Amino acid sequence: MPNARIYQRPKNAMQSGRYRTDRWILEFAPAEAKRPDPLTGWAGSGDTREQVRLSFATAEAAQAYAEKAGLAFTVEPTPTRTLKLQSYADNFR
Repeated sequence: MPNARIYQRPKNAMQSGRYRTDRWILEFAPAEAKRPDPLTGWAGSGDTREQVRLSFATAEAAQAYAEKAGLAFTVEPTPTRTLKLQSYADNFR
C-alpha cells in the first residue's frame, strides 16, 4: 500500500502574494532510494509515483481521493501565519 502525504502548499519565498496557497497537494512517499546513474551521475530511481503530484481544492477532497484509491495517508496541518507588523520608520532606528 503506497503512502501519501497531504499538505497545503506554502508561500514561495520569492513571491509577495499568496497565489495558489489555498490548494492542497497529495504527494507519494518514495518507494525506493535514489541512486546515481553510472553514465551521467544524476540521481534517480525506478519509482515513477514520485513524479505524481495531485492538487485539490480542499483537504477533505484529497482525503476522499486517498481513501477511494486505498492509499495510506497523513495530513500535515497548515502552519499558522505570523505577521510581523512594523512601520517603514523602524528600518532607520
